[in-house]
Amino acid sequence: MAERIDLRSDTVSLPTPAMREAMYRAEVGDDVYGEDPTVNRLEAMAAEKMGKEAGLFVPSGTMGNLIAVMTYCQRGDEVIMGNWGHTFLSEGGGISALGGIFVHPLPNQPDGTIQLADIFAAIREPDIHHPVTRLLVLENTHNRCGGMVLDSEYTRQAGDLAHKNGLHLHLDGARIFNAAVALNQLVIDLASPADSITFCLSKGLCAPVGSVLCGSIEFIKQARRIRKQLGGGMRQAGVLAAAGIVALEQMVNRLCEDHQRAKRLAEGLANIGGLYLTYGIPASNLLFVSIKPDLNLTAGDAAASLRLEGILVGVIDEFTLRLALHYWIDDEAVLKTISTFEKLIRQPVKDR
Repeated sequence: MAERIDLRSDTVSLPTPAMREAMYRAEVGDDVYGEDPTVNRLEAMAAEKMGKEAGLFVPSGTMGNLIAVMTYCQRGDEVIMGNWGHTFLSEGGGISALGGIFVHPLPNQPDGTIQLADIFAAIREPDIHHPVTRLLVLENTHNRCGGMVLDSEYTRQAGDLAHKNGLHLHLDGARIFNAAVALNQLVIDLASPADSITFCLSKGLCAPVGSVLCGSIEFIKQARRIRKQLGGGMRQAGVLAAAGIVALEQMVNRLCEDHQRAKRLAEGLANIGGLYLTYGIPASNLLFVSIKPDLNLTAGDAAASLRLEGILVGVIDEFTLRLALHYWIDDEAVLKTISTFEKLIRQPVKDR
């Protein structure tokens, strides 16, 4: 167990020794010219796994989502997405600031879905007074809904609805492999209803940098141009792509371990008086825990106290914390986290 237990996000996961070795030995070229063989291999692998024709290696999931929306939409067009979605909440408003694209947020349900009737009602009729609805964005797993997973049947229904009404479907699949493992479904089945998907290599899969945007050949051709506009051309990026290849080859099947530890951690925290699981037992590797207001303890104060004990957690709001399980959190770390929370909650108010 590491001296510091970092549960703030699975983005803090460090590259594995195998990744570092692959990075050292990576064959590289100029990716902007399409000449980096390691990047090309990663993009082909990613596209095959997602059931798409082509892939594009990008520095981050945020850039991947931004590129996708800007590829589908012109300035003044409209995109439908959930009001708890990452693209709406946590990507700096980039699609509006940089793309001039109008966002139509709809309520996310507790399971991370958007009701199909709400989506249908939000699609604009042709009218010169209205923006043109071009795109639907879904997220899987759904971060702010507690790491909930969207199954292939829901995604297919949403995709069919979008396509019948002239829209495209983009899937923010940052943790799509977590969803596949949690559902015991093939990732290709979860991705196939979407016209495009972005997934992260640098979250639970442990790669140091990068995401891959996948879609049709023509879509990726246009996306590559927008990546260049946004400053995303990375030249000899094979040293990064090499870690992504190891991530896809070695890190997917072990994600169930993170899910199992998330459940054990959740069960341990749920037994501590004064705490409750915000979204219940986690569906994947993300755990949200809330502090009862009568404890006179805010999430920020709790996080600060935990930090003094070597445990880092994310603060969501006044009384809610997020804990993300990943490769570098072992069973001993889970037990220490539970015992440290117990100590914190039982500490007299005057001593806090």
